Amino acid sequence: MDSWGHPYGSAVNETAALVVAELAANAVTHGRVPGRDAELQLLRTDGRLRIEVTDTRGERRPAIEPGAADAADAETGRGLLIVEALAETWGVTPRTGGPGKTVWAVLLVARPGGVGGTGGPS
Repeated sequence: MDSWGHPYGSAVNETAALVVAELAANAVTHGRVPGRDAELQLLRTDGRLRIEVTDTRGERRPAIEPGAADAADAETGRGLLIVEALAETWGVTPRTGGPGKTVWAVLLVARPGGVGGTGGPS
């Protein structure tokens, strides 16, 4: 992100790091198959950043649990709510070239020196 003009500590960098952490944590927690890895890709195009995390558990598709936001004492179950709040859009697609799925999120990002960007942490 820093080499793409979004320095450490910037809103874009912090928001992307949070979304990556949530999607990667889900892949490790719910998509892990012993002996298989997860894959992270960051793709930037036209003022957007697409974050993709791929794992090998295609039958375990993430979804926002009903009532997750209301469970004040729950220690889990809010990650996708965070992703949904920070991303322009997010979703799940079948993995290409192998078993599994790709969970992705798209963030609006300011072009370096331009306008726009994420409404995430500052």
